[in-house]
Amino acid sequence: MAIFETFSKRKKRLESSGKQDVYQYDELPYPLRVQVTHILKSVVGPTNYNVGSYTYQSPKAANGFWVKIHDKLCRELGVFVLSGGDYADSRCQNYLLGADTLGALDMIELTFKGIDGIVRAQNWCHSVSGVTQTPDDAIAELNARFREHGVGYQFSNGMLVRIDSELIHAEVVKPALSLLSEPGFEGAQQEFLNAHDHYRHGKAKEAMGEALKALESTMKAICSARGWTLPSRATASALIGIMKEKGIFPPELESHLSGLRSAMESGLPTVSNPNRHGQGATPVDVAPHVVAYALHLCASNIVFLVEAHKAKK
Repeated sequence: MAIFETFSKRKKRLESSGKQDVYQYDELPYPLRVQVTHILKSVVGPTNYNVGSYTYQSPKAANGFWVKIHDKLCRELGVFVLSGGDYADSRCQNYLLGADTLGALDMIELTFKGIDGIVRAQNWCHSVSGVTQTPDDAIAELNARFREHGVGYQFSNGMLVRIDSELIHAEVVKPALSLLSEPGFEGAQQEFLNAHDHYRHGKAKEAMGEALKALESTMKAICSARGWTLPSRATASALIGIMKEKGIFPPELESHLSGLRSAMESGLPTVSNPNRHGQGATPVDVAPHVVAYALHLCASNIVFLVEAHKAKK
C-alpha cells in the first residue's frame, strides 16, 4: 500500500534533504501508533465492532491471531488482560495505543512476528475476508512509518532492530543478518539478534557480550564448515589467529590484516571483556554510542569473515 505524501510531509522531507539521519528512541508518537493499528487491520483483517445492538465479527483466522497475541503478551507481563475492550483484538490495539514505549514496541514486534510467520504462511491476502495488505507490504509500510516519524527502529529478520544510521543499517547490519541466516550460522544469528534485542531494551553490557559471542560463533561456524579442529574454549584472539593461519583472508588483503586484526581484537573484544568478568562494587555504565559502535563493528567483521569464507575455494 503506497504511502500518500501530504503537503506537510513533502515540505518536511525537502527541508531535511541532505541532512544526516537523526532518530529518537524514547517516544512513539500517538499518530505513529494509530498508523500501525491501521496496518494491522489491513494485514490481519477487520476487527470486531458493534453497531447498535449488532456485533460484527472478525474472520475466524483473525480472531485466533489476536487471541494468541493477547494471551502470549499477558503471560509475559504477568497480567490477565492487557487493557480495556470486549475482544482480544481491541485489547491488543488499545494496549498499543496507550502503553509506554517499550510496551508498545513489544506489541509491535510480537504482532509483526505473527504477520511474518502465520499470515505469510497461510497467504491471508487471498484467503481471509477483509485482508487488503500482504506481509511484505505491511512490513515495508511499518518501517517507512518509523522513518517518517524519526523513530530509530526497523522490523528486520523477525524482530525489531534499533538503528542509529540508515547508511550503517543498510550497508552493515542488514547484510550481516542476511549472511547469518544461511545454514550453519544459526547460533551466531541468534546471538546477534539477542545483542540487538538487549540494545533496544537498554541492556548495554548484555548487548555487547552477545555481540562478541556472535563474532566468535561466526568464526567457529566457518571452522566447522571447513572441518578445522579448534582448541577447547577458543577465544576471539585464538580464532582470529586460526583465520589468519588457514588463509581465510584473501592474499591481496595481507597488508591490511594487521589493521583488521587490531580492530577486531582491541576494538570489540576489549570493549566487551571487562564486562564479562564482574564489574566490582560500582556499577559500570556503558554509553549507548559505545554499544552502537560495538554492534556495528561486530556486524562489519561478520560480513567480512563470511564473505571471505565464501570466496575461499
